[in-house]
Amino acid sequence: MTSSGTSSSSRATNAAPRPGGTGSLAGRAVSRIGYGAMQLERLRSDRAAAVDLVRRAVDRGVDHLDTAQFYGDGFVNEVIREALRPTDDVVVVSKVGADSDPGGPLPLRPAQRPEELRASVEDNLKSLGTDRIAVVNLRRLDTGPGLRAEGDQAVDLDDQLAELTRLRDEGKIGAIGLSSVTLDGLRRALPAGIVCVQNAYSVVSRDDEDMLTLCTAEGIAWVPYFPLGGAFPAMPKVADEPAVHAVAEALGATPAQVGLAWLLHHAPNVLLIPGTADPEHLDANLAVGGIVLDESSLAALDAVRSRSADVRLG
Repeated sequence: MTSSGTSSSSRATNAAPRPGGTGSLAGRAVSRIGYGAMQLERLRSDRAAAVDLVRRAVDRGVDHLDTAQFYGDGFVNEVIREALRPTDDVVVVSKVGADSDPGGPLPLRPAQRPEELRASVEDNLKSLGTDRIAVVNLRRLDTGPGLRAEGDQAVDLDDQLAELTRLRDEGKIGAIGLSSVTLDGLRRALPAGIVCVQNAYSVVSRDDEDMLTLCTAEGIAWVPYFPLGGAFPAMPKVADEPAVHAVAEALGATPAQVGLAWLLHHAPNVLLIPGTADPEHLDANLAVGGIVLDESSLAALDAVRSRSADVRLG
């Protein structure tokens, strides 16, 4: 596993082409279509299948994996550790800001305090079997669906960034990213050297367009989660949008593939991390890199924004 974030000047000559082409993350060249590992937890009863799925992604050119200790309470990290080989040269990105809470009302609980962030980094290092993680994203809980920080979990962003900067200086993490952050929060964090942002974003849900514009200008990778929407109630679904279906039918693709392809076309700094526990679905996600959207298709998909905004505001 390459989780140090150190530069790699070349790939093995027999390596598969990077799905979606080549993007940049924390100074590293990576596949624009990576793999989000959260759904590997669904394969807990078949660990070998989970390991094989990660290997399948890597063997098909994926060199950017997104994970977290709280995915399956360490199970997903352990699968990645088992699946990767020292020669794979894969950038593994993890996140902190929440902990597993199997007995609680939700599977996760906030873990926002600086000492909790440090403990989470240490847990990730242990379960991944490495001494350095290329990028650690702070799940800030300021925006998007899901958890919110209350009480002693409502921690000032500067205090969190100070702790992550210390961990970076100690060599335990290579770079810092943000997740579920506001535009103001990102602006405040820029001096810390932010390398990526993970927020909910899709062709039918573009509230953070101004933040994407800022990231593009600053050379920050934009790594959308819920890229197909619909993971929470009241979130629009890409597959429900007629324009997406029309483009998909014209191209012989699925609506999900069109939704992902639009993201790749929309901005050069977009990196995708679609997740799945199914090998065929993985292959379909990776095939998105070969989908070309012409001007009329892009115009039809770009126009979805105003209609989806009207639905949210109505």
